[in-house]
Amino acid sequence: MAQPTSIYDFPGIEQFGRELGFDPQVVRRLRNRLFKDFKSDETALAEIPSDVRSRAVAGIALHYLQSYQQCNSAVDGATKLLLKTSSGLLIESVILRIATGRTTLCVSSQIGCAAACDFCATGKMGIAQNLSADEILDQVLLSGQLLAGEGRVIRNIVFMGMGEPFHNEENLHTALQCLISPKLFHHSPAKILVSTVGVPDAMLRCARRFPEVNQALSLHSVRQDVREKLVPLAKQYPLDQLRQTVQSLNQIQRSTVMIEYLMLAGINDSPEDARQLIQWLRDLRVHVNLIPYNPIDDAPHLVGTERESRDAFAGLLKQAGQKTTIRYSLGADIAAACGQLVKKENRAIAMSGN
Repeated sequence: MAQPTSIYDFPGIEQFGRELGFDPQVVRRLRNRLFKDFKSDETALAEIPSDVRSRAVAGIALHYLQSYQQCNSAVDGATKLLLKTSSGLLIESVILRIATGRTTLCVSSQIGCAAACDFCATGKMGIAQNLSADEILDQVLLSGQLLAGEGRVIRNIVFMGMGEPFHNEENLHTALQCLISPKLFHHSPAKILVSTVGVPDAMLRCARRFPEVNQALSLHSVRQDVREKLVPLAKQYPLDQLRQTVQSLNQIQRSTVMIEYLMLAGINDSPEDARQLIQWLRDLRVHVNLIPYNPIDDAPHLVGTERESRDAFAGLLKQAGQKTTIRYSLGADIAAACGQLVKKENRAIAMSGN
C-alpha cells in the first residue's frame, strides 16, 4: 500500500490532486488554509470536493507528530508542547507570548543532542536522532493552529529547541525552504533564527543558501579552555575558526549575528571575561544576548550569575560600544526555558529499544 503524500510535498500533492481530478485551485486553497491561516484540519479539508474527500484524506498526510501534553506557565505567556514522533519518542516545542504582543515559536530539530553542552538538559539525554523535515514543520503547523484559536499568529520562529540544527543540516534546509516558500508557509526569512553551538562549514552553507535567515552563535566564553568545558564541540572548532566564520557571515549577510552568552557565576562572568569578550568581538557586526542560567538537575555544579553582576557585565560591553541585551527568560516554571528542554521518558524508551 502506498504511503500517504506529505502535505509539505508540493509537487507530490499537486500530482495527487491531478490523479483525483482536483482543480489546481483546490490544492492552493487547502495549503493556504493550513499554512497561512492555520485553520483546523477539518476546515482545510473542506476545500476538497466531497465526492473525493475520503480518498484525499486517506492519501494525504497532514501531520507527522501527535500531541502528547500541553504545559502552560502560571507566571508568563509560555506554553510547552510535548509531541510524540512516529518512533514513540517525545520532543518539545515552546510558544512564547511576549508581553508586547509578539509571539515566538521555539522548535526542535533533533531528539536529544550530540553536542552535549554541560548546561543543557537536552544534551544530557544520551541519545540524538534527527527529526525529519516533516516533523520540524509539523511543530509550526500544530503551534500555529493552537495560536489561531487565540487570535494570535507566529511572528518569529527560532531553532533553539532540542538538538543542534546543523547536525541535521539536510532536513533543516528543507524545512527552511518550506517555511519561506510562497507556496507553503510564506514566513519571512528575516523572522527566522537558527541557533548553533558553532559548526563553521554548515553555518556558511546556510548563510549562502538562505542569506536572509538569521543565525545565532552560542559562544559562552572566549577562553578556549572554559568554552571546551561548557561546549565539548569547541575542541573540534576552536575560537579562532569561529571568529573567522562570523567575519564571513558578516560579508554574506546583511543581518547581524546574535552572540548568545550564558552567564555562569565564577566561570565566565568576571570583568576580565567581559574585556576579553569585547576584544574578541571587535570589528564584528554582532549583537550580544546575555542569558540567565536556568538550573537543570544534571548540572548542580553550575550556578547562574546574580542580577547585579549580569547588569555590570552588560554595562562594560555597552560602554565599549557593543550592542547588548539581557534575555528575559520565559517558561522556567514549566521547564521550558533556555537549556531546560528534555523528556526523561525518552531515556527509558531509547534504552528499551521500543
